[in-house]
Amino acid sequence: MNKIRTVVVDDEPMARERLVGLLGQEKDIELIGECADGSQAISAIQQQQPDLVFLDVQMPACDGFRVIEHVGPERMPAVVFVTAYDEYALKAFEVHALDYLLKPFGRDRFQQTLQHARAHVERRRAGDLGRRLMALVQDIKPEPQKMDRLVVKSGGRVFFLRTDDIEWVEAAGNYVRLHLATDSHLFRETMNNMEGRLDGRRFVRIHRSRIVNTDRIKELQPWFNGEYVVVLHNGTRLTLSRGYREKLQERLGKGF
Repeated sequence: MNKIRTVVVDDEPMARERLVGLLGQEKDIELIGECADGSQAISAIQQQQPDLVFLDVQMPACDGFRVIEHVGPERMPAVVFVTAYDEYALKAFEVHALDYLLKPFGRDRFQQTLQHARAHVERRRAGDLGRRLMALVQDIKPEPQKMDRLVVKSGGRVFFLRTDDIEWVEAAGNYVRLHLATDSHLFRETMNNMEGRLDGRRFVRIHRSRIVNTDRIKELQPWFNGEYVVVLHNGTRLTLSRGYREKLQERLGKGF
């Protein structure tokens, strides 16, 4: 069982002792701090990061509201305000306190508030777990499958092209030109979108306006200023820009 890590803040020793005594009887509560003023409370909350804090409203120099302002509402644990003045109750809820205990309070009222606190902490923990699980799913989920076929309309005809048959792709205005072994086709798509649609394990961008099928690469020839010429098996020669050199090296698994 995960215990509820709790801090008690009250400048009155007797009031603090009463809360500590009541909390000590609860098996699911772990008391990790007692504070006698606002400054101690701020340090304890920031360092200990409790799940729950019983926070006195009226304290000299730094009251309960200043504690929340200093720590930041988004970083505060669940808060139960403890006050001798009912007028503070409304303000307590305005700063999103979980609940409040009006001094002097009895055991029944304390148990009611604690039960409310338990439910709140569990909801918060469940929410945190949900976010962690969602992050895990985002990290391990498989990448969306790449398209293995393209439908190209040309000259009133419709061609079904296997992406594996594409040897290289070049930009052509608002289109891209798909080069196959014996012919080529214009396809209405941007280079960026085309790069995303092709299988990144096989196709790699080597130039702002060129994508090549690595299975079709025969050799790389050094060129000027750190650039290379990519020679395909069919004799086509394409320029490898310096900005895309690392990407091709990663795909081929070797440096050059």
